[in-house]
Amino acid sequence: MTDSRPLKMLILFADYGYGHRSAALAVHTALQHRYGDQVQAEMVNPIDDNTAPKFLRDEQQKYDQRVTGTPNLYRLTYELSEKKISTTLTENAMIVLLHETMTRALDDIQPDVIVTTYPLYLAPLSGIFSIKRMHYPIITVVTDFTSVNRIWFNPISDFTTVPTEAARSIGLARGIESDQIRMTGIPVHPRISLENRQKAEIRRELGWNPDLVTILAVGSTRVRNLKETLHVINHAGFSLQLAIVAGGDDRLYTELSQMEWHHESHLYNRVNNIPTMMHAADLILCKAGGLITSEALACGLPLLYVDVIEGQETGNAEYIVKEGAGELVTTPLEALETLCHWLDHDGEMLQQKADNARRIGSPQAAFEIADMAYHAAEQGPHPLERSIFNMERLTNLLANFKLPEDAAQTG
Repeated sequence: MTDSRPLKMLILFADYGYGHRSAALAVHTALQHRYGDQVQAEMVNPIDDNTAPKFLRDEQQKYDQRVTGTPNLYRLTYELSEKKISTTLTENAMIVLLHETMTRALDDIQPDVIVTTYPLYLAPLSGIFSIKRMHYPIITVVTDFTSVNRIWFNPISDFTTVPTEAARSIGLARGIESDQIRMTGIPVHPRISLENRQKAEIRRELGWNPDLVTILAVGSTRVRNLKETLHVINHAGFSLQLAIVAGGDDRLYTELSQMEWHHESHLYNRVNNIPTMMHAADLILCKAGGLITSEALACGLPLLYVDVIEGQETGNAEYIVKEGAGELVTTPLEALETLCHWLDHDGEMLQQKADNARRIGSPQAAFEIADMAYHAAEQGPHPLERSIFNMERLTNLLANFKLPEDAAQTG
């Protein structure tokens, strides 16, 4: 650094699900924890900006509805997006749609480094860099384990962080240099790695029985089959307790509140301490989301998946099953059978799953990425030596497909 000002960091995310925002928040928190007032980090969701096209904001808000209401269509859309021609079309579209919004964000913040946890911002950034003839260091944080869309890997990124060797291989096949891909894991909130108390102590703090096998069940409007699975477990002859989080699904919370529970149960609608609950539990029932999977692994918590978004989350489930850290079940009866196996012989198999989860977990990922961002920011922006784009083509693209004046207005 040539002066005493804090290093400016722009952290980009989107709200398609919880994972992108949570990964961004994890890195932001790690930066503050590690570097304090040496950095000035700002989290920005360009799609939420009033200058972004309204239909993009609407699509973000309708994400849950699309995933649960038309899962087959969502899966098909995801699979098509993996094709090279689809990737090119998508990138061109995002260059046009977010050019103004993201140019303004860069001009306002003037960052020394950019961290993005959402891949569709990379193409617009590459277009902006070409026009400005300036390169801002970029760190791209991949938030899926193995089903990683090719659009995550863009040569404009100085570093791309990945959670698995399979994801790294996809990046190499996409043409990214090996020294630009870092195996860090998916970033989780720093408080996960800072928690060192025993389960019994945390359970007492939460008001749970410290001596019972504890199942944490986490739902939301995107999780199917959870209520039916809990109904079967509720009538099983195990000695256990249930901690159930509805995840803001008011209907699910009401239905669960009306159930007669035969095990000691603790029911919540919305919470902000899931990592603490994970440290207190012995296993988790959930869907195969990247965020909750990453947090569970960082806590050494075995995963019993009761739902999966086909395409986007399939790879997450396959990876966890392959590594012996969990199972994917398709029916409540299958969930019960799996629990029987896990809890038999004094929980020997459950302990094996926990050991495997801890082995592949990455509780320090947020700090690793924070360090990468800090060192990249010390280098700062620099003149662009070679544009990724043909400037005539880029200029024509922006001019020929300019949005109508009212396309970004709210309504």
